[in-house]
Amino acid sequence: MNNQSQNGDSVANAPLITSSIRVEPGITVIRNVNWPGTKALYLKEVRRFMKVQLQTVWAPSVTTLLYLVIFTVALGGGNRTVLGVPFADFIAPGLIVMGMLNASFANSSFSLLVGKIQGTLIDYLMPPISTGELLFALVASSVTRACMLGFAVWLAMALWPGVHVTPVHLWAILWFGLLGASLLAFMGVMTSIWAEKFDHAAAVTNFLIAPLTLLSGTFYSIDRLLPAFQVISHANPFFYIISGFRYGFLAAADTDIAVGSVVLLVLNVVFGAATYRLLRTGWKLKA
Repeated sequence: MNNQSQNGDSVANAPLITSSIRVEPGITVIRNVNWPGTKALYLKEVRRFMKVQLQTVWAPSVTTLLYLVIFTVALGGGNRTVLGVPFADFIAPGLIVMGMLNASFANSSFSLLVGKIQGTLIDYLMPPISTGELLFALVASSVTRACMLGFAVWLAMALWPGVHVTPVHLWAILWFGLLGASLLAFMGVMTSIWAEKFDHAAAVTNFLIAPLTLLSGTFYSIDRLLPAFQVISHANPFFYIISGFRYGFLAAADTDIAVGSVVLLVLNVVFGAATYRLLRTGWKLKA
């Protein structure tokens, strides 16, 4: 009889115990940063581009080296110097960071777009990670790809005869490299949110990113330009990235490094906030 009473009590109390640990709808279970989820998405994005590293890392590195060979052969003759250094040493840092910018944009502009096209976008929207964690993982993976490509190009140039890419101000290389890669990552995520097919992303790359990159002082000093074109160059944010990154190798730049740092920092905050807002509202992502 006592056993039956005890069993009856335990059964009667079971719903009460269950209800005491039940989480009500709308109550967040993960109250702080979901580091495991963010790390999982970050590693997934890194493994995605590493699966095809021949296309995502090594092929762009070879293309960048071809730029170096072509421009040094075509324009580097006659002991030509720019900013007091040989022409090859002048363009090498710009080529490194140019490859980094293109890689960062290409990576971040692909993830959500391919999810739309293949119908796997739900894999980004359903996991229990916040908007900030999603954005952080996408941007961090793009910056990682940019750094890997930049290191590969730098190593190849360091072994290239006649080119000197010894770091002088390491802080400037890291600061402007990271700011530039993160800025292009934000722009890439915004593009992937807006684009509905690969043609849209390619249009942004060809008509916006490529011109801004090539016309940012990578292959020339803006001191050689007419005053009107110098003003246009200073309105190009990529100019500050390349000039600051070059300063890390040459200790010389076309502009004030402090001004460039402030401009890039402000742009990162603005584009980061705008991208976060777009992801938060679900524009073109949620039905």
